[in-house]
Amino acid sequence: MSQKNNEYDYILVGSGSAGSVLAARLSEDPDVQVLVLEAGGSDSHIFSRMPAAFSEPLKGKGLNWAYYTVPDPYMDNRRMYCPRGKILGGSGSVNGMVYIRGNARDYDRWAGYGLESWSAARCLPYFRRVQDHAEGADEYRGSGGPQHVDSGRQQNPLFSAWLKAGVEAGYQSTTDVNGFNQEGIGPFDRTTRNGYRHSSCRAYLHPAKKRPNLHIKTRAFVRRILLEGSQATGVVLGRSADQEIIRARREVILCAGAINSPTILQHSGIGDPDHLQQVGVTLQHSLPGVGANLQDHLETYVQYACLQPITLYPSVRWYGRIKVGLQWIFFKTGDGATNHFEAGGFIRSAAGVEHPDLQFHFLPIAMNYDGTMPAGKHGFQVHVGPMRPTSRGSVRINSTDPRQHPDILFNYMSTEQDRKEMRAAIRLTREIVAQPAFAAFRGAELKPGIDVQSDAEIDAFIRSHAESAYHPSCSCKMGLASDPMAVVDEAGLVHGLSGLRVVDTSIMPDLVSGNTDAPTIMMAEKISDVIRGRPPLPESEAPFYVHPAWQSQQR
Repeated sequence: MSQKNNEYDYILVGSGSAGSVLAARLSEDPDVQVLVLEAGGSDSHIFSRMPAAFSEPLKGKGLNWAYYTVPDPYMDNRRMYCPRGKILGGSGSVNGMVYIRGNARDYDRWAGYGLESWSAARCLPYFRRVQDHAEGADEYRGSGGPQHVDSGRQQNPLFSAWLKAGVEAGYQSTTDVNGFNQEGIGPFDRTTRNGYRHSSCRAYLHPAKKRPNLHIKTRAFVRRILLEGSQATGVVLGRSADQEIIRARREVILCAGAINSPTILQHSGIGDPDHLQQVGVTLQHSLPGVGANLQDHLETYVQYACLQPITLYPSVRWYGRIKVGLQWIFFKTGDGATNHFEAGGFIRSAAGVEHPDLQFHFLPIAMNYDGTMPAGKHGFQVHVGPMRPTSRGSVRINSTDPRQHPDILFNYMSTEQDRKEMRAAIRLTREIVAQPAFAAFRGAELKPGIDVQSDAEIDAFIRSHAESAYHPSCSCKMGLASDPMAVVDEAGLVHGLSGLRVVDTSIMPDLVSGNTDAPTIMMAEKISDVIRGRPPLPESEAPFYVHPAWQSQQR
């Protein structure tokens, strides 16, 4: 193993939504040297810049890790696809750009676990600090922050039908699901700017690149963390026998995500002793929770044929793609300049649920995440799924070779509660689309199909068709030192070790009620103040909505 005299104050492993924030914030101090290590390459690829092209990186291995799970026993033993960004900006450079914070009750729940600094009142100021919202600042939105956020224009008449149908079905209309009232049907925010994707990498890392104390190394594969006793002192890089050691004077900070962060810890000898012994890794530090508690949002499409030729279908045909591409390349406008997830909503699946546990994404085309269109015609769809799954899985290395993909198992739909919520999700979606607002557009139900009605039929459809929403989380969960399955404390420091921190979606104790990119950016902003020894932002006094009759009413 060759060794170079490379030494930095902070080594950040991963340049994703958390790593980019920390790189920018830590390098604001000119007295520290910050190194960012990214396994992928540049984020200048057109598919990572053009909002509508986000499905393209998910099709291959060029810009993503293209993980697959082991056969999932509750999903017809399917190997579920689990793409993760392998590019500067990580998964934030290949995601769907939907900006959702989750519900205030999610963060108050975390505070209830003893993680008092993660209450909604303490998180909201950091959400606001992140934002430069197109509609300006209020108690919930921020202005002047690094990341531009705006709402889609919802020009397609199908969006109007969706918003109206939700009200006709008895749900509230909400103008800002990230504000006072998440519950209801309404427009969605997105992380785009001037027709481009505006990831945290673009918002934070790119502006900070010019600083002489910030160093970025791409195509850098981290094999393991160096430990001297209980102190993390650096990392080992390299895919081959020719490996490189880089030292950290202050901290190694893992920002590699819910799959790669626990994998790197395990290859470093940090994890469950029995598991590490089985695969032949020498134990350095016992932490049984590493790789455990894995969670994700599962979702399905409820798809319909459209009676009018007003969908995005022509735009995704070969001739339409040329037109869309040229309009975006030359003007940064048109169908290429949006993620198309411009409306959706959050509802409760049943009376007795305190805050929304189902999320909708509405899309004016019948199309899968990978860009395929089984229907091959004009259509529209609603992505829907439970927000707070009770199923738990794991990430576990299966050899001593860090180049081997780990064993990933989500155990989707392994609990009756999750199956119950998914059945409600499909039935309640059908009810909304059956409203008068869709009468002029609603054709035949393409998926699941009108023959899928009973609990058993819906369960079978989910087992064979549901897909990940690409929100893996919670595999290095935050918790008190008294929790034997906690991996990090509320500042991301690994329990029992010094100089080692994890900051990414893996440290969520459980999933938030919505997309995970915005919460991850907020978490990194918050922990950056802790690392730098800065006082936390003052608590917010802004109120949040809870349905006054949630115990007895579903809507």
